Amino acid sequence: MGLALLQFNVSMDFAPKPKQYVAFAAELATVPAGKRAELELRFRVAGGFHVNSHTPKSELLIPTRLELVPAVGVKVAEAVYPAGKSYSFSFSPKESLDVYSDDFVVKVPVVAAAGEHELKGTLRYQACDRAACYPPKSLPVDVLFTAK
Repeated sequence: MGLALLQFNVSMDFAPKPKQYVAFAAELATVPAGKRAELELRFRVAGGFHVNSHTPKSELLIPTRLELVPAVGVKVAEAVYPAGKSYSFSFSPKESLDVYSDDFVVKVPVVAAAGEHELKGTLRYQACDRAACYPPKSLPVDVLFTAK
């Protein structure tokens, strides 16, 4: 009686992915070539969660930060973050925290040569709900735009 051996090749695509609490809404933008312009990067925080703003009120909290990799033909200035919303939570009712919830927009000033461009990077954030904060996450960000 022969014994058949089966080999399973499991793709990494089937591996469970860590949950992201923030989504990036990629939009194709057009900016004037050779002139300062702002790319608006739109993010959405999952319902029931919030993330610390880029300037949390406590040094113990991890700020939201956008990091973009330099690209040929594109000069990128420092990102401009929205003001956080002040909230108090049951775990610390006397202290208010600056957070982002729902939708928020980070503006990225650029000067780009004519042509199609891609900026890659990550949004680093720490998500919390009303009861707990979760380990920091890094969300891949891929920004495509055209300078004309």
